[in-house]
Amino acid sequence: MGGTEVASSGSSLWFAPNPSKRWGELFFLLYTPFWLTLCLGIVVPYKLYESFTELEYLLLGLVSAVPSFLIPMLVVGKVDSSICWKDRYWVKASLWIIIFSYVGNYFWTHYFFTVLGASYTFPSWKMNNVPHTTFLLTHVCFLFYHVTSNITLRRLQYSVAGLSVRNQWVFKAAWILALAYFIAYLETLAISNFPYYEFVDRASMYKVGSLFYAIYFFVSFPMFLRIDEKPGDPWDLPRVAIDALGAAMLVTIVLDLWRIFLGPIVPVSNTKQCLQPGLPWFPGHATEI
Repeated sequence: MGGTEVASSGSSLWFAPNPSKRWGELFFLLYTPFWLTLCLGIVVPYKLYESFTELEYLLLGLVSAVPSFLIPMLVVGKVDSSICWKDRYWVKASLWIIIFSYVGNYFWTHYFFTVLGASYTFPSWKMNNVPHTTFLLTHVCFLFYHVTSNITLRRLQYSVAGLSVRNQWVFKAAWILALAYFIAYLETLAISNFPYYEFVDRASMYKVGSLFYAIYFFVSFPMFLRIDEKPGDPWDLPRVAIDALGAAMLVTIVLDLWRIFLGPIVPVSNTKQCLQPGLPWFPGHATEI
């Protein structure tokens, strides 16, 4: 995963040796408190959402996500000032997450409807029956999750560098599984005070549904880390896009295997289940929620 290069750089055991990547990771981490405080520190505890219409929900998503693009465009980091915009890490990371989170919202949200018994009940404009707000909020959430994974995996690589290759992979795989489940569980718990994202059985969602959600990150965490991680191996935007689409396809396959072989984690009404074989969002296989 490029950890040996990090260790040898001597610059940091946590952040990337690539200056542009290091700046981008730090920016995304420092930006997180802004949208997190806005959503979970103001809107939810003060129940401002009770008076929200479709417009206010859309604006919440835009205010949370758009600055993550505007700030690094307008306040260019010193390390990025001498390189073309398309070669800056924050651009590559944003593109990867845009693609991955878009597929997640457009397609995988329907697994939450058909497998986990979830539903959105707040007023919103939608795409494929998924609120636009969730597309925007997912982007900043996933940036934070994946940067957190990057820095912890990099630090872990340094710690286990003296072990055999097999044992290194065992430790890294175990960490990815644990971190993915923890983040999935924590997100579900964090939005528990928001009453308009509902589950048939919330306890089952916390325990088993979080494992289903964690499948996203089992795949994405190690793949996202690879962007510009090895010195001398810079990624271009087409490679970033192809990699994100590959990760998304692999997650789709695993989620659908769960749906076929394990089925819903809770009893779900026929209007919320995909009873026919095949992908649940295809016409004739699913009813809109």
